[in-house]
Amino acid sequence: MLTGDMLRRAAERFPAKAAVIAGERRLSYAELDADANRLAHALLARGLRKGAKVAMLSRNLAEYATVFFGVARSGLVLVNVSVLYAPDELAWVLAKADAEALVYDAQFADKVAAVAPRCPQLAHLVQIGAAPGVAPAAATGFDALLDGRATTLPAVPIDERDPFCMTYTGGTTGRPKGVLASHRARAVTAHTVALEEGLDERDVVAIVTPLFHVAALNIMFQPAVLVGATCVFIAPWSPENFMAACARHRISAAFMVPTQANALVSDAGFDAARLASWRKLSFAGAPMPDWVQVALMERLPALRLTQIYGQSEMGVLTALPPWQLPEKLGSIGRRAFNVDVELFDLAGERVGVGEIGEIASRGDNLMLEYYNEPEQTAAFYKFPDKLPGWGFTGDVGTIDADGCITLLDRAKDMLISGGENVYPKEIEDAIYLLPEVAECAVFGIPDEKFGELPAAYVMLKPGMHLTEAAVVAQCEAKLARLKRPRLIRFVDAFPKTPIGKIQKNLLKEPYWQGRKKI
Repeated sequence: MLTGDMLRRAAERFPAKAAVIAGERRLSYAELDADANRLAHALLARGLRKGAKVAMLSRNLAEYATVFFGVARSGLVLVNVSVLYAPDELAWVLAKADAEALVYDAQFADKVAAVAPRCPQLAHLVQIGAAPGVAPAAATGFDALLDGRATTLPAVPIDERDPFCMTYTGGTTGRPKGVLASHRARAVTAHTVALEEGLDERDVVAIVTPLFHVAALNIMFQPAVLVGATCVFIAPWSPENFMAACARHRISAAFMVPTQANALVSDAGFDAARLASWRKLSFAGAPMPDWVQVALMERLPALRLTQIYGQSEMGVLTALPPWQLPEKLGSIGRRAFNVDVELFDLAGERVGVGEIGEIASRGDNLMLEYYNEPEQTAAFYKFPDKLPGWGFTGDVGTIDADGCITLLDRAKDMLISGGENVYPKEIEDAIYLLPEVAECAVFGIPDEKFGELPAAYVMLKPGMHLTEAAVVAQCEAKLARLKRPRLIRFVDAFPKTPIGKIQKNLLKEPYWQGRKKI
């Protein structure tokens, strides 16, 4: 299925219905459909050839929806760029992606003006809105670009296996990688999400994470358009803004990363009455503390929680539906609709119930490649001869007799202490059982005797107090003695990616300077 057809069909079914609400702006499905065609014609008129890269640097504005579908209908490839990039990072990503055009939010005009001269391949600049700073002289206004263009579908031959979009990995370990996906791969994910999360045309879907990330763009916005729901872009995110949007727009569904759900349920102004319309919450991106899920279920009994697990490279792989709670609390659920998922050991053999293995998937949901990264792409397909077509996540877990997977950790985060494998998530889960703990991160630090020892950084809930001795005692009570943290540090905040993942590499870096990771 082509991405552009998702919008066309929704527009034919619900032409007058609101497709996108962003602040005071409201685009009906018919208007979004027409604007997407205008943009596609405008880009093609610039001489951009099929497969050329069009980068998008923007907050969650209504224009993001137009660009998403307009680029899809032009046969070009949309490159979603983080608004948090510093100029050097932005220049690196634009060059790495071979971006020939950049559509950007006027709020970032100064950044674009600084970067554009360093990107000679960037021949087309399009600015959304008025610039508060200095805009590049060569930029064209977004509205001017669309003005007078045809509202009919461009006559561009597009196959569902053609490249469609590129998102960049979170950058928790070094430089981010461009994940290039086809129309079909993202369509598979859209259908998977719509079914697993129970989305339909009656829903009003809150988009509360950045659209430049796959979680908001492909795992919420795209499925919502597929079924003809209304999307409300909430920016900036805050518990108050979310509750206000729920009350105003009757929000019924939302995707959140765990830090957002944590912040919402912990907010002093939490008001269940303002959230009365909210029925569906899906979450992923990082482990959700069990206490947050329990608190949400207690305070919002009508809210259905669906945990999903996946990656930019593969879309959604597993789902834990609300009817399996609280029985399977702590699991990431079974393989999702439409995908193949298995666990394999280090030799590429399928593991049995209770055994540890790396999570892998195969099928049309997988990416085409890490763009311009042939070695990284080859490493993704870990056993090309023995297991052709199987891509590996880098996450390890176990599977139970019901097919539910429990995530242990990222394979690269595992530490080896005295010859024993230690998974930080297991220690984090024990620490999260302490009612005072809001968030925590466990990682390995070097030790001359044991090679590595666990260290724990802990952030407490507001007004709470906890001692290092209490954290150690908790771990000793729940885990083998070798897994207890040898260093505990209380922090006020964690460095995070835009999607809410704690950047453990930044926490570990000071301890490993001048040393080789064992």
